[in-house]
Amino acid sequence: MKAAIPESLKAELPQNSWGKVLGLTPVILTVIATLLAGIASGEMTRAQYVRALAAQLQSKAGDQWGYFQAKKLRGALQENSLEVLRATIEVPAPDPAGLAAAVNELSSPGGPQTLAALEQGQLPALPAGPEIKPKVQAVLDALNASQPEEDVVRLLAQVTDEDLKTALDLAQARALAFDAAMKPVNTQLDQLEQALSRPMAAKGLLQGFTAARLRLGIARYDQEARLNQVVAYLYELQVRKANAEAERHHERSGRFFYGMLAAQMAVVISTLAIAARQRNLLWSLAAAAGLVAVSFSAYVFLKV
Repeated sequence: MKAAIPESLKAELPQNSWGKVLGLTPVILTVIATLLAGIASGEMTRAQYVRALAAQLQSKAGDQWGYFQAKKLRGALQENSLEVLRATIEVPAPDPAGLAAAVNELSSPGGPQTLAALEQGQLPALPAGPEIKPKVQAVLDALNASQPEEDVVRLLAQVTDEDLKTALDLAQARALAFDAAMKPVNTQLDQLEQALSRPMAAKGLLQGFTAARLRLGIARYDQEARLNQVVAYLYELQVRKANAEAERHHERSGRFFYGMLAAQMAVVISTLAIAARQRNLLWSLAAAAGLVAVSFSAYVFLKV
């Protein structure tokens, strides 16, 4: 966009400060209109980028919900298998001495932890670490309680992007730490099942071990599902926050566009003021339109 004043009109301008103001007004307003058009385009581009980022986060949240459902399903299958086993035979209680002797014969480490897991259904403890910040936890509690979307959005507005990222990293680290803690236990359980399946194993020891392992599997999958659920919820919060930011940039783009239109109108009026005999009124209107465009754009930039 370029504004050029014809030489014939320049000759009619007063050769004083007022004439210089009249001559510069269309140029200044053209620069303002061009600047506002660029800002409006930039805000729209940012809105589109944040929308695309929200779609990626939604895909990651879907993956975590898929893991959550898979863990819950596996836990339900373990529970059904345990019920079928109990309905089929009389399942004896695990023999601590027999299990301890069988575990001691294994070459892999972690015997006491495996015995505690079988006899008491005790899962490995998660490593100590920083807790999720109270504001983030409040939003998670609101989601878990199925509170209205307005309440969730209100609480989420008080949470920064950095807080969400930190909470997500912490939740993912806890899920990975639990998997790492369960790995040696699962390895020993597989070896123990093979050892107890041999003909020379004590009668009834395998049935007790199988029932204890099923109970442990139920608790394990429930814990893993809850860990995946927290990760999924945090991704969902990131999606909501990204969508809100995209909507904000979209709104800012529209308002800057209106400011650009006002500045263009001021350019037209100021150009007419140069050509008209009664310049004061038209120039005043142009100045007012330009001032409104600048003031409105400044308000959008600082407040919206």
